[in-house]
Amino acid sequence: MRILIVEDEKKVSAFIKKGLEEETYAVDIAPDGEEGLLLGEQNQYDLIILDLMLPKIDGLEVLSTLRGRKIETPILLLTAKDSVEDKVTGLNQGADDYLTKPFAFSELLARIRVLLRRGKADVQTTLEIADLTLDLVSHKVIRENHDIELTGKEYSLLEYFLRNQGKVLTRTMIAEHVWDYNFDTFTNVIDVYINHLRKKIDKNYSKKLLHTLRGVGYIMKE
Repeated sequence: MRILIVEDEKKVSAFIKKGLEEETYAVDIAPDGEEGLLLGEQNQYDLIILDLMLPKIDGLEVLSTLRGRKIETPILLLTAKDSVEDKVTGLNQGADDYLTKPFAFSELLARIRVLLRRGKADVQTTLEIADLTLDLVSHKVIRENHDIELTGKEYSLLEYFLRNQGKVLTRTMIAEHVWDYNFDTFTNVIDVYINHLRKKIDKNYSKKLLHTLRGVGYIMKE
């Protein structure tokens, strides 16, 4: 899967690129609307992530030009403005979805997956490890046939761990994927949430799934 990011903020584009490459996507970056339009026309992408506020040619013009030239690649808009008008205009001009900055990588990834799997029959709807199942459609989490109630952040954390079973995840990786690129990794918020998650999915079960590697990070494994 190949994705084009059209974004002039280097911090944001680097943050998205790093996360997507960890998810095994191939990624190209265009730093302005002119290059974004050129790449979008010349190459075949599975998805385009398009910022609205761009130098040279703005995002809405890039969007309308691509659609006018019959390029039907799914387009996800990024906007720093929480303006209904901008979102409505973008959707009316052919965008498939939008996301307001700042955003957590997990939300961006979820939206990307929805756009990429449209029209595909073989969609993965659950993630599993041992006797724990997470349903990506209903957002239900079950272990040993018992429902586990999770908050939104706890659910995002668990999904990230399940998608990376057997991998060591550092606090920085977790912060970038589950919170956002402005998150302060020096706070203990991540540890607090992981402790809450561990109590819910591990405390009452003999087999522990979420493990701490002191000084390194966390890993989910049987």
